[in-house]
Amino acid sequence: MNKELIIRSDSETVDFALLKDGRLIELHQEREESGDDTFQVGDIFIAKIRKPVPGLNAAFVHVGFEKDAFLHYHDLGPNLRTLLKFTKLVSGGKTKDYSLNNLPFEEEIDKDGAITDVLSANQSLLVQIVKEPISTKGPRISSELSIAGRYVVLVPFSNRISISQKIESKEEKDRLKKILQAIKPKGFGVIVRTVAEGMQVADIERDLDNLMAKWNNMCKKLATAHHPSKVLGEVNKASSILRDVFNDTFTGIITDDEDMYYQTKDYLQEIAPSKVSIVKHYQSREVPIFEKYSIERQIKTSFGKTVSMSKGAYLIIEHTEALHVIDVNSGNRSNKSQSQEDTALEVNLIAAAEIARQLRLRDMGGIIVVDFIDMGNPENRKTLYDFLKEEMSDDKAKHKILPPSKFGLIQITRQRVRPEMSIETREEDPNEHGEIEAPILVIDKIKADLESIITRDRAQKIILHAHPFVAAYLTQGFPSIRSKWSWEFKKWITVVPRDAYTYLEYHFLNNNGKEISE
Repeated sequence: MNKELIIRSDSETVDFALLKDGRLIELHQEREESGDDTFQVGDIFIAKIRKPVPGLNAAFVHVGFEKDAFLHYHDLGPNLRTLLKFTKLVSGGKTKDYSLNNLPFEEEIDKDGAITDVLSANQSLLVQIVKEPISTKGPRISSELSIAGRYVVLVPFSNRISISQKIESKEEKDRLKKILQAIKPKGFGVIVRTVAEGMQVADIERDLDNLMAKWNNMCKKLATAHHPSKVLGEVNKASSILRDVFNDTFTGIITDDEDMYYQTKDYLQEIAPSKVSIVKHYQSREVPIFEKYSIERQIKTSFGKTVSMSKGAYLIIEHTEALHVIDVNSGNRSNKSQSQEDTALEVNLIAAAEIARQLRLRDMGGIIVVDFIDMGNPENRKTLYDFLKEEMSDDKAKHKILPPSKFGLIQITRQRVRPEMSIETREEDPNEHGEIEAPILVIDKIKADLESIITRDRAQKIILHAHPFVAAYLTQGFPSIRSKWSWEFKKWITVVPRDAYTYLEYHFLNNNGKEISE
């Protein structure tokens, strides 16, 4: 398996495309902005309580966004009183000891208490972004702080050591717990990440030291920081992605930006020195980097309302205010299987793999309802359910999948912490007012229709009539697209240019000049 991270940079944005065997599975974008008016999950702010709301058992908090952030009582953390005391001491310049060694911990707050018992208006508080501003809503925040590293997550005002549940070996869990008990500073809890499995003490200690340095630098800012303002920003997006998803299966990290190239090499030197050589600087001026790796085409084919899959099957993705609905369609698929039930299972499994990819690619969150093709056999429904769970096992977002109903519906809840990735794939119609599907998709549609026709009747002659531009695109070059089709389908397709056709118009005709229905 090849896993590559392709990074494209221009004057305003940096785009990150994660490819698995050449197939786009994640797409992230970072705007080239800085300052306190930007919000990213993990950022820590010194904020002002605007007002507690007893009815919601929450408070609205001013963090510098046009809409106040939302802080629920359950997101305060048990040691809120200690955090408040520490923040007041450091902000007022009364202490420069940022370790928590000598700080007596206050009594924990009641887990079922009221917001008005612990917070009041105009109070200063350290908070962390857990959900970015989405639509008209402000950020969701927590005062239970954490600073993420490569191998561990540092949790101030805690003494707990937690080990990732994905580490299955009890011996390894015990080993890691003993290491952290010996090296973690007093007053700080630690969450051990999955990638720490098998790592040496020196690697983990170095990561912990880096996190403590970040904590100390953040605390130094508090004495002079404006309230509200950002006091600790997440690392740049490239480092953040590498920190969270990088592993030994990565085969390439390619960027077209020289500064990003050196930044990425430096970061990889810290977390995986043996992999530094996979970082490459793409310098071609003839072909843009996203074109070179076929990412632009995949974006066009993946973000529309209709998503094509293999064998003519397709998805329809609809969005409402409260949920997303995905409909699975078999299209004009020929039934080669023994029964309709077998065909339904085959299409549903193809759809499940694509749906898992779409959820990550678009970063869809909330409630997702998938209408799979009905299957009467309970074993087939279980096969589909297990397959979907396996396909989504690499998804970093928290999610839950309910078993399919007998009507073929599967409900998924997926955590959303940032705005959904939405890319407009329709373009202006060159012939009339309005919009059309992206022209780049027409070749894919022609091929899908051609495959359906050949599957139904391989013997008949097939003549494709298309606009001269499309006809030329299909027939010119070596090997041409038409030549590739002839090798794949073992059939020669005659292509006839038609001046009277619009750009995206095409028709299949047989030897008698009659149109063949797709």
